[in-house]
Amino acid sequence: MVTKIVIIGASHAGHEAAIDILDRYSNVQVDVYEADDFVSFMSCGMKLFLEGKTTAQDNVRNFFPQELEEIGAHVHNNSRVVNLDPDKKEITVEDPQGSHQVSYDKLILTVGSLAKSIDGPGKDLDNILLMRGHYWASRINEALHDPSIKNVTVIGAGNGVSAAEVMAKAGKNVTLIDKLSRPLQFFLNPMMISLVEDEFRENNVKMMMGTTVTGFEGRDGKVSAVITDQGNIPTDLVIQTVGIKPNTEWLKGVIDLNDHGYIETDNNFKTNQEDVYAIGDAILAFSIPANNLIPAPSAVAARHEAKYLSEHIFEETPATTFPGLVGAQVLDLFSLHGFTTGINSNGAGRSGIIVETDYYEDYMRPRYIPEKDNPIINISLTYNLYSHQLLGADVISTHPIDEVGNVFTLAIGKKMTLEELADQDFFFSPSYDKQWNFINLAAQHALDMRDFD
Repeated sequence: MVTKIVIIGASHAGHEAAIDILDRYSNVQVDVYEADDFVSFMSCGMKLFLEGKTTAQDNVRNFFPQELEEIGAHVHNNSRVVNLDPDKKEITVEDPQGSHQVSYDKLILTVGSLAKSIDGPGKDLDNILLMRGHYWASRINEALHDPSIKNVTVIGAGNGVSAAEVMAKAGKNVTLIDKLSRPLQFFLNPMMISLVEDEFRENNVKMMMGTTVTGFEGRDGKVSAVITDQGNIPTDLVIQTVGIKPNTEWLKGVIDLNDHGYIETDNNFKTNQEDVYAIGDAILAFSIPANNLIPAPSAVAARHEAKYLSEHIFEETPATTFPGLVGAQVLDLFSLHGFTTGINSNGAGRSGIIVETDYYEDYMRPRYIPEKDNPIINISLTYNLYSHQLLGADVISTHPIDEVGNVFTLAIGKKMTLEELADQDFFFSPSYDKQWNFINLAAQHALDMRDFD
């Protein structure tokens, strides 16, 4: 007997679920429904595309539909799912041919999230763009190379920092606005944010923090100014990155949602409806450092969730529950390379954890290495005040430090303490580090173990 598995959404979670299920099981039919015409554009690769660092815009994707077709899946693009009837085990799909019902044996919701936008006067003016998806990537790229667009306003200093950087590198006059008091305020600890602010100033990006946007003014159908509580800002282009919301409005009354619209699931990603599961951006994921359910809109989270679900989807009561995630994100900004992993002081406060943070700055290599070859590394650690369990780490340097991010992520995932990290053995070579690695030294500094000059 063939089991029909329907997956709604063809991004990271949907892609991973499809390939894992087809790899594990033989008697399955997998159908993937995607609302967009273009399948699986990777918005996380948009910055690289805009900087001309990808092979082509249409290659910035998770997969080509034919790749899933070749392993046995059926991919339906331009197919928007608008209704779910769990009693009949059917979904309603709208595509270019009209509306029709599709049956399922098991349904996986990977419905993702939608970009928010400013709801105010002038919101429909031309040249007000979003930084998400294939269509908006094309629009931003056109503006990037349009010499008539000189002044660019980016609203949102979270994911918006990438848009600000791209436009500044292209020679545009960039203003970065956020209603919060500092850029990346929810992502980094305060000392690390100062490095980001300095980098923006050095690259002539004007920051207007603590500023609320209320609408837009236009001329000849195009935006000409952003209206804020601090005055109007003349502009030729607006890029909005003001957050996301789960794409779940159409599920109300059928699938249990929390107050913010996230799908409620158990530890095995089951919803309140039989044989209906949910993974990806539209659910809350279990955070190991927060010991709590938190939003985790990332490709890594989605793929880990999909892998677990595919392994246990035919088990009535899985032997193990999903172990949780740490949550690591990379930051590349002009000359800076950085990452944040786990939770910071803001995240700990929201989870009710009493934490301490420590900031450590040092040269990466012995001091006999010339400064031009000896970059500064900045590390901020967040840890439980009482147990010293490491909960989060921010690292910023002019030197690529991706491998350091993976070490800290592993340490947080394994619930290591500062004491364990302070004494962990790593290799030494003056070409790379000191006799005590800077990871050791950051933990030792937090523990006040030695006299740091």
